[in-house]
Amino acid sequence: MLSSSETPRAATAETIGSFKALLLDMDGTLVNSDAVVERVWRGWAVDHGLDPDATLKVVHGRQGYATMAVLLPDRPMAQNHAENRLLLAQETADLDGVVPIPGAPAFMDAIADLPHALVTSADEGLARARMNAAGLRIPEVRVTAESVGASKPDPEGFLKGAAELGFDPADCVVFEDSEAGITAARAAGMRVVGVGPRAAAFAPDAHVQDLTRLRVTADATGTAVFASA
Repeated sequence: MLSSSETPRAATAETIGSFKALLLDMDGTLVNSDAVVERVWRGWAVDHGLDPDATLKVVHGRQGYATMAVLLPDRPMAQNHAENRLLLAQETADLDGVVPIPGAPAFMDAIADLPHALVTSADEGLARARMNAAGLRIPEVRVTAESVGASKPDPEGFLKGAAELGFDPADCVVFEDSEAGITAARAAGMRVVGVGPRAAAFAPDAHVQDLTRLRVTADATGTAVFASA
């Protein structure tokens, strides 16, 4: 089993670890929404005289207002929140190219009877739109943008997800793709499985290229056990 102090590594045929609850990021982890994110945020960057490529390095994992605060640090936060509402509406309406991450449908089926929650920087409307577009079941327990006062990389969302499921942070594993999300999970005292090419650079406890590389079982105590496929 991995602890948070162990050296990060790519998942091989070895066991990743045993956990009691799962906390799942959405974009980049369960759903590939990169096409929409790039369209919307490249347009936003151009409108504000910013480098689109540099902007996209900040966007992933954060709520929109938090991205704006990083890129336009002198702008009033109220303006960021107002503009974020407009971008959320654009992203919710634009589902072209939204698809499941490889292995996501089978992964969601495999964990259906295990304690799990969606913890996403999307709001409820965007989360439902993208999960539906990708053909994925929406977890009953969800921590969305409306549920928290601070965006990832703040750990609030993951801590709230663990609390709603009734487990200590140390008993939870997070599935994430972004630097902001992995940082938030670590700050929450949780172990992290990085999913996809972005995640490898940010020191998750284990890393897989996609969800086809994982299998999920349960031991006699009901604890979820994850190993690379």
